[in-house]
Amino acid sequence: MADDKPEYSDETTEPSVGGTVDITDDEVDTPELSLDQVVGKLESDLAEARDAALRAQADAINVQRRAEQDVEKARKFALERFVNELLPVVDNMERALEASGDDEAAKAITEGVELTLKTLVDVLHKNGVETLDPMGEPFDPQVAQAMSMVENPDVEPNTVIAVMQKGYRLNGRLVRPAMVMVSKAAG
Repeated sequence: MADDKPEYSDETTEPSVGGTVDITDDEVDTPELSLDQVVGKLESDLAEARDAALRAQADAINVQRRAEQDVEKARKFALERFVNELLPVVDNMERALEASGDDEAAKAITEGVELTLKTLVDVLHKNGVETLDPMGEPFDPQVAQAMSMVENPDVEPNTVIAVMQKGYRLNGRLVRPAMVMVSKAAG
């Protein structure tokens, strides 16, 4: 009993745990690549990775730019609803001044309304609101809404001859079109 080790034969089909297995070149499905082929494959993989990294960087820059534009638009036009609610106040004050006439008894009130209107319009202008008063200009459907057309031989056809209600823009965006009367050719 000098030798208590189990015997192993070379004909074992399964290797023992931790053992090695010899595989011949015939058993490998993939052929060996030459050094030049390996270098070429690595270079193409590197080029693809660089391309993917550049695309990801460009996408990130585009997303950031879009987000900045969205924030800028939100900032510029956040006042739009508020401005729409203030415009009837401006309209009413302008109508009050038109209706006041030259009455001496109401002169102080008229001056107060004029100053209040001027202050309100100045605040609107400081916040990017632009008044559209197309009186005497060619009719532009982008900024005005024609309420009626009237024959007027004194002016060119398609000219604004009366403004019933001024229009307004907020930072270049139309908030409310002007309501106008337009001349037409005699016919």
